[in-house]
Amino acid sequence: MSRRELGRRELAGYDRGPGATTRATARAIAKVDDAEAVVLVEGISDQIALETAAVGRGRDLDAERIVVLPIGGAHAIRRILTGLDPLGTRLRLAGLYDVREEEVFRRGLAALEIGSPGSRADLEQLGFYRCVNDLEEELIRAVGAAGTEALFDAHRDLRSFRSFQSQPAWRGRPPEAQLYRFVRSSSVRNLRYARLLVEAALDRDVLPRPLDAVLAAV
Repeated sequence: MSRRELGRRELAGYDRGPGATTRATARAIAKVDDAEAVVLVEGISDQIALETAAVGRGRDLDAERIVVLPIGGAHAIRRILTGLDPLGTRLRLAGLYDVREEEVFRRGLAALEIGSPGSRADLEQLGFYRCVNDLEEELIRAVGAAGTEALFDAHRDLRSFRSFQSQPAWRGRPPEAQLYRFVRSSSVRNLRYARLLVEAALDRDVLPRPLDAVLAAV
C-alpha cells in the first residue's frame, strides 16, 4: 500500500484540503444543540488527537454528547463563544490552546463572562489547558525522538524524513525540531500523525497532560 493510500485510510472520516477547517467547524456546530459539553480546539489535528485519546481512554464522546469543536484558530474564540452563548447556561465548556495563544483565550473567555480567568490556573479551573508550544510538540516530546522515528519507519515516512534532515536549513538542528517541522510540513502528514502519535503515547502510557486533563474536565 502506498503512503497516499495509507494516509487516505488513516484519515477516513476527517475532512482535508481547502476549506476543511471551516467545514469541520460547521459540522461540529450543527451537533451543539444536542450536546452536553463542547471542547474547543484550534484545528482539525487537535480534534483528531483528542478524539483518538478519548477512544484510548475508553470514552465514547458521541454517546456522551460531547462535541469537539475545531474553531479555526485561537482568534476565532470570541466569535465561536458568542454563537454558543444562548446555550452557555447548560453547556459544559473546555478546551485546548497553544501557549502563545493563552492571552487570546483568556480575553475571549473573559469578554463573554465565562469566569474571570486572570491566570493559567484560572483557565484550568474553567477546563482550558495549554500545550507547549503546541499539541504536536507535546506529543513528540512524550513519544520521544526514537519513538517518533519508529512511527515514521512503520508508516513509510522515514526515508522522506532522512531526506528532510539533510536539507541545509535543517542539517544539524535538534532532532525534536526536525521531527516537528517534518510533521508540520504537510497538512495531510500533520493530520495523520495527530492520530498516530496519540496512539503511540497511549501505548507507552505517556499521554500529554493537556489531553488527559481536558478529557477529565468533560
